[in-house]
Amino acid sequence: MIGHAAAIVIALFLDRLVGDPRSWPHPVKWFGALIALLDRKWNKGDRRFEKGLAMLAVVLLMTGVCSFGALALAARIHPFFSITLEAVMIWASIAPRSLKEAGMDVYHPLIAGDMKEARHKLSWIVGRDTEKLDEGEITRGAVETVAENTSDGVIAPLFWAMVGGGGAALLYRAVNTCDSMVGYRNERYGRFGTASARFDDIVNFIPARLTAVLLILAAKKPQGGRGYAWHIVRRDAKKHPSPNSGWCEAAVAGLLQIELGGLNTYKGIVSDRARMGDAIRLRRAEHIIEAAKLMERAAYLFVLLFLAGVIIYEAAITWG
Repeated sequence: MIGHAAAIVIALFLDRLVGDPRSWPHPVKWFGALIALLDRKWNKGDRRFEKGLAMLAVVLLMTGVCSFGALALAARIHPFFSITLEAVMIWASIAPRSLKEAGMDVYHPLIAGDMKEARHKLSWIVGRDTEKLDEGEITRGAVETVAENTSDGVIAPLFWAMVGGGGAALLYRAVNTCDSMVGYRNERYGRFGTASARFDDIVNFIPARLTAVLLILAAKKPQGGRGYAWHIVRRDAKKHPSPNSGWCEAAVAGLLQIELGGLNTYKGIVSDRARMGDAIRLRRAEHIIEAAKLMERAAYLFVLLFLAGVIIYEAAITWG
């Protein structure tokens, strides 16, 4: 556990210092290449559900063998190499800095009044049409992205790293990548991507709910109080079409006292998303910064709690 704790701290430091350089090799690119290859070869003909399940199994098997095998080899050389490699794996699995930067890329032109650029930058991180959005809707898109990915991109990989180290964090990222590439309810992926989508729901079940609790606990003087935010989570989380995303969005909506969800347009087709929170405050660009700060505080609180648990556990073992 001490090794996991050290690797997690190093990974957070690396993310804060370097972020996620796009030019560097990244495991998600490797996952994506393998998934795309298997998609082309297997996503056709009959028994597509079984083929999609086999694709998921192949991706997870290769990820597990490579990651845990590399860690075992590094440990035989020296514990320092094992911790360093594990830290790099966890670093590759988390994205707090990238998530914050994505929100700030929308915030800066928005606060400067450059609506065209703000809409353009928002289109990089959401799937909805952005050409006609006003400040409130641009803010909503950015805040929803930060809120949802606080679990997927930060707390969930940290949770699995705490459970099983760098290998488990990469396995989580592999599942998440499978879901993001094939987990759609459409004609092409309705059967082939079902296993990936359902397994992603399973591995995110605990982290999503944990994220909501961490967001509320880590909030610095929330406008409506923590009790109000928890009320919004209990009332609205279940409204979201995803069994997990609603917990994060509802928590942020309650803490910021804004309404998330509403009408989205995808290639001209209008979709009415369930509302999260109450529109006590008008959505403004500043809420993007507030959402990013909530994400960072939740991540640091989670790691601090884990470190405290490790210290107590090791002290109890030593005393025993």
